[in-house]
Amino acid sequence: MCCCYGKSFSHHIVGGEVYYVYIGVDPSTHKSIYALTLRLFRNCNSDENAAPLPTDVTMSVFVNSFPYTRVQDIDLSRTGYTTSSLTTYPLCISTKPPVCYQIGTYTKNIELDDNAAGYQIAFQTCCRVESINVINNSNSMDGSPGATYVGIIPGTSQLPSGHNSSAEFKLKDTALICGSSRFSLDFGAIDPEVGDSLSYSFAASYNGGAIVDASNQAAGSPVYGSLTYDASSKFAPSAPLGPGVVIDPGTGVISGFAPSAGNYVVCVAVYERRNGQIISIHRKDFILVVSNCKLPQAALPTAYVNCDSLSVRFPFTDRSKLVKSYYWDFGVAASNSDTSNVQSPSFIYPDTGTYRVSLIVNRGEQCTDTGYSNVVVYPGFNPKFGVYGNCVNEPYQFRDSTTAKYGSVNYWNWNFDISVSPLAASSLQNPDFKYQNIGTKNVELIVGSSKGCRDTIYQSVDIAAVASLHTLSHDTLICSIDSLQLQAITAGSLGGYDFSWTPAYNITGTAIADPLAFPKTTTIYRVSIDDHRGCSSSDSIRVNVIDRVSLELGPDISVCQGDSMLFNPVTDGLKFSWTPAAGLSNAAQKNPEAAPSSSTQYSLTASVGHCSTTDAVTISVVPYPQANAGPDTAICYGFSTVLQGSIKAAYFNWTPAHDLANGQSLHPTASPIQTTAYILTVTDTLGCPKPFRDTVLVTVYPKVAAFAGNDTSIVVNQPLQLGASGGHNYSWSPSTGMDDPFIYNPVIKPDPSFDIITYTLTVETADGCFGTDEMTVKVFKTGPDLFVPNAFTPNGDGRNDLLRPIMAGIQKLEFFRVYNRWGELVFSTSQSGSGWDGTLHGQAQPMGTYVYAAQAIDYLGHKITKRGTATLIR
Repeated sequence: MCCCYGKSFSHHIVGGEVYYVYIGVDPSTHKSIYALTLRLFRNCNSDENAAPLPTDVTMSVFVNSFPYTRVQDIDLSRTGYTTSSLTTYPLCISTKPPVCYQIGTYTKNIELDDNAAGYQIAFQTCCRVESINVINNSNSMDGSPGATYVGIIPGTSQLPSGHNSSAEFKLKDTALICGSSRFSLDFGAIDPEVGDSLSYSFAASYNGGAIVDASNQAAGSPVYGSLTYDASSKFAPSAPLGPGVVIDPGTGVISGFAPSAGNYVVCVAVYERRNGQIISIHRKDFILVVSNCKLPQAALPTAYVNCDSLSVRFPFTDRSKLVKSYYWDFGVAASNSDTSNVQSPSFIYPDTGTYRVSLIVNRGEQCTDTGYSNVVVYPGFNPKFGVYGNCVNEPYQFRDSTTAKYGSVNYWNWNFDISVSPLAASSLQNPDFKYQNIGTKNVELIVGSSKGCRDTIYQSVDIAAVASLHTLSHDTLICSIDSLQLQAITAGSLGGYDFSWTPAYNITGTAIADPLAFPKTTTIYRVSIDDHRGCSSSDSIRVNVIDRVSLELGPDISVCQGDSMLFNPVTDGLKFSWTPAAGLSNAAQKNPEAAPSSSTQYSLTASVGHCSTTDAVTISVVPYPQANAGPDTAICYGFSTVLQGSIKAAYFNWTPAHDLANGQSLHPTASPIQTTAYILTVTDTLGCPKPFRDTVLVTVYPKVAAFAGNDTSIVVNQPLQLGASGGHNYSWSPSTGMDDPFIYNPVIKPDPSFDIITYTLTVETADGCFGTDEMTVKVFKTGPDLFVPNAFTPNGDGRNDLLRPIMAGIQKLEFFRVYNRWGELVFSTSQSGSGWDGTLHGQAQPMGTYVYAAQAIDYLGHKITKRGTATLIR
């Protein structure tokens, strides 16, 4: 990715999505393989300081459940780059703004263990393009909000069976959308799983988390924060383009009236269902560009409703120069005079009813458009309601008295306090509502009729004051030899209220706020107050009475040394005292945490008033079992090592065990093919029951990549310099005709008696590991020459599959070309060892005779040219 300094931090990303395809199971690792793809979008028209699409990205994989453990970070190179531009514009558009996106694709196969929770795969960037509908509250260096693009692989707990390949959004991002105009945009997706179904909704877009610049970084852990939408402009995650634009949940088509020109963050979530259950959610986050252009449109509201008179006004505010004329038809059947050519006409309907009005702009011209709307005309609709009630915390009655001359009143939407919350609402005709505080409340009623009339009216309601009442406690406990001070608490002064307690059993007074009670059995006391205005309030307290305190600490227990435990006594006591206090988090708590350094007996005294009881429990502290997995070691690829484990415990086991011989021994033989950490886990039956673990790391040096060179051909008495690779020390065998068998690039000149000779190379690395390779040299008894076979069979059996020149004594191939019988070039190369496989543009060519031409330079600098024919046999 580019280095970004200064203005190069400018925002540039306009959208992205993460999707994947399930490939199958790796037979060697038994893991599931997924082809993972990140798709990023950039505006072609970004300013020159904006960062380009990255060439490399890092994506992060997390387990899809708390605490969202990071599984791995994956580096992906850009595997695709295309540009998508709008080339066809509507005939009558006011301007032709450019619409162009660069699309970068990043793909890589990953392997994952199947699990219950599944995985989240995330890519984060700082630099989302600024937009109108979200507030820039990011920490990025240029102030623009960042972005997080997420893919979800469902686990076994979400999938009824099998695996899943995610849905993929179709590439239809070059749509032209003009501000304040009707539009329709296909945001649909395809699902490769037969039988899965898709549904769509708008969703919140994620911000970029802690990413603050455009450098290549791993994503932070879930859960991801969302962008803050500008609610003051009626934008929200569920309405990213405002209330006038909706998404079809079945097709993903976004349609409606676009907002004003600008950039808008839009996120569409597609829900994948299998057997009716949601198995995954796939999201595409995109900056939708609404252009500053105009189309001639006859945009009318859904309906015109007039329930006051028969006269209806039709305002039309589009003053675009594209609209030259207007033709209204007000929808009166069997009438030819219900039309107008005025931009915003009025019309008096002959009777009540519902009519269908139409408007044609630029009628009879090339750039015309037609809009329709319903007109509801039913005068005589009179909304009205009354409110009846006295005081706070008592029900107020709301009674609708709306009348309708036509149809019936059938819709009510009450808001009992419009300044507080829409949750204080009802759709009943005559609801009741209890206010919980005093003051003036503004009540709203939206009322409608079966003819489509609808109106909103308001009324102020004064809520009278009465003291709210509650007792000090609703449930308490005393000992039968104790007494309890009851107390009724009011919100205001006690003056002017009458108190009444019931029952009068063992209580010092029933007409005061705070009597003394001394019941001998469990009793519920109820208190009420009256303010002498018809407003009252009441509350109660349950006094549970016991003769003795119950207490049970349970049996003695053992804990591992250094661990702690939480006491959980079964008791109805209210006050507690533990002894000794050493090792306890709080000796006065009912449930303290205990972490004794040695075995200790703890006693607890639980009391209720003057009643108490004591119990004791012993905590025995036992040591952990011990394990030593031995020292770390290193081996060469293909070799083994013996682990040196030792324990002080009853049982042990090694993990992983799949490449251990004699894994039930403390000294197993390990033969890993890659660096592996072996864990020795021990458990005991006499001491601490918890397991203890130790780890030994076996580092495996990479397999030695010994390379002696490709097989070759030379002519007799021609010297040839070899060139090996893969290590630090080299040894060749046999040394026949070789100037130095202990260097990587010896010169050979084989004995003329040999027709063919094979050299074996042994390579030693700096780690002391060895590897071998062979190369074969064919010795021709002729001068330097090119040999081309007269036939080849490209059937994939590994023999004679390519038509290619065999070079003897040649230092450079200048060209090798193959032509079909019409003289068309079907293959050309200048690379030694390369040949024709019998195809052209990926298509197998027919059997028959083909012409070749070859030219090369021999080791003496002479030019050699060959021409001939070869037969393709299938």
